Amino acid sequence: MNSIRPATPADLPLILDLIGELAEYEREPQAAVATIESLSQHLFGAGLGQGPTARCVIGEIDGEPQGLAVFFHNFSTWKGKPGVYLEDLFVRPAARGSGLGKVLLRHVAKVAVALGCPRIEWAVLDWNEPAIGFYKAFGAIAMTEWTTFRLTGEALANFAAGEA
Repeated sequence: MNSIRPATPADLPLILDLIGELAEYEREPQAAVATIESLSQHLFGAGLGQGPTARCVIGEIDGEPQGLAVFFHNFSTWKGKPGVYLEDLFVRPAARGSGLGKVLLRHVAKVAVALGCPRIEWAVLDWNEPAIGFYKAFGAIAMTEWTTFRLTGEALANFAAGEA
């Protein structure tokens, strides 16, 4: 049986393991540099000084953790309301096809609707056809006219310092 539960601080090692498995699946294991401490601060602590930065739920099959969803609020200036950004939805390969991914996504959708959020957004790697098909099956629309940009690391620091 599939079930969802809020993550707790005791789940931090599990969350870190699942993030590592996701990074491996997405072919970037070296990019996953989260730590127990950083996850603790942002999922269960002061975050950026105003409480947790993001929320995490654990997906279980027959009581065994098999996936997670991590999400947080973004804001739509056009809608004038906060939405939900789904940072990660991950189900271990052996548990795919069990319906757990759908249960996790539905949980996030229920949170969004309960809070009056007009939408959920997320990014999918363009080569991840199984995930793209999964999301489209529920009516999600690929925003093909939009390109995601990222400013990070030294480029971010240099730009913030006025050096670019």
